[in-house]
Amino acid sequence: MGKKFILKLLTAGEGGVGKTTLLHRYVEGKFSQSTKMTIGVEFFLKEVEVDGQQCTLQLWDFGGQERFRFLLESYVLGAKGALLMFDLTRIQTLENLEQWVNIVRKGDPNLPILFVGTKLDLEDEIMVQDDYAKSFLEELNLFDYIKISSKTGHNVQESFELLTKRILERQQP
Repeated sequence: MGKKFILKLLTAGEGGVGKTTLLHRYVEGKFSQSTKMTIGVEFFLKEVEVDGQQCTLQLWDFGGQERFRFLLESYVLGAKGALLMFDLTRIQTLENLEQWVNIVRKGDPNLPILFVGTKLDLEDEIMVQDDYAKSFLEELNLFDYIKISSKTGHNVQESFELLTKRILERQQP
């Protein structure tokens, strides 16, 4: 059996974009309609195998509220990757992306960040078009863009797999 990786992954983005809901769906396989606002940071653990590598994912759920941001910079150290999330139905959740990128990249200026559009199931309310979302990839040096629904589970597994694969590629000598 190969080396076991312990990977610290961050979820970042404005309050209400679905960070906690995504983590509950990914870790427990359940959709929880009513999650409470995250105060500061919570975390989850998930054992996975990606490309034959055993990985323990430490999933750090950052509170999105402005008043908690000063806390976050001390939590990012040692992170191997991040999901930068926004709500497809609320264009204003794209306003502070650069601030979030700066927070999660505090300890590693090249930290792999996957850009995640949430609430894909609310089809009739989607306001952010793919082309616009993808325009942030190069600007903020994000490695990919994916749309998910924590409610239906669409692309939930895939988003973590994409990020984990990118991190494992970086670990190779």
